[in-house]
Amino acid sequence: MLKLLADPEESDERKTAALDVIDHRGPEPGVIPLVPSLGTADGKYILWPLVGVVDKLGALALPAAREWAAVTEPEWLRLRGRNVLAECGEVEDIPVLVADLERDWVERRWCGPKRTADGLARFGAEARGAVSLLRRFWLRTPHSYERVSYLEALREIDPTGLESVYVECLWDCEEDARLLGVERAPDQPAVRGRLVYLRDDELETAEVRAAARERLAALTG
Repeated sequence: MLKLLADPEESDERKTAALDVIDHRGPEPGVIPLVPSLGTADGKYILWPLVGVVDKLGALALPAAREWAAVTEPEWLRLRGRNVLAECGEVEDIPVLVADLERDWVERRWCGPKRTADGLARFGAEARGAVSLLRRFWLRTPHSYERVSYLEALREIDPTGLESVYVECLWDCEEDARLLGVERAPDQPAVRGRLVYLRDDELETAEVRAAARERLAALTG
């Protein structure tokens, strides 16, 4: 199958089928040098099973991923490299991840920064250069389901001023954000009142209601 993948005369369909088989078998390091050539014939898109193949390689792909993340075209290859760095990168890769997050902000790219944020969170305070960007994404992203990743990254990197954000989370449209608010919002009358509401709201999820009940019990002794 590696020979098939390396053959420029083979069709996208056959290469996709081969990658699908490899994806189901587990990590295959032999694919690594072939990755840059495994886009569609027009070069615009990734052959979709390659996503899982590269993800399974993990740190095995790290040296090559640093090269992929440095390219400008094709875009899909740069993003594959970025995702490997986010998942398995080291301190030396932080500037690349921060620069990629800034590019996403400038280009208003809302799909993907979540994974970069998750990766930066691994480095704690060493990724402090990402703080302003993470705060901007928290405030502005139209993808509400990604906000918790930005908040969790901020907590690991620089939690300064997050108390008010956790209070805001108590009214968030996303369940996981409300759960964060229930767990971490500072004790104050308005917070206790909201916790009572969440505990008793029959339209609220069972997880949030239970978490609010536990937090109130802890606060009231």
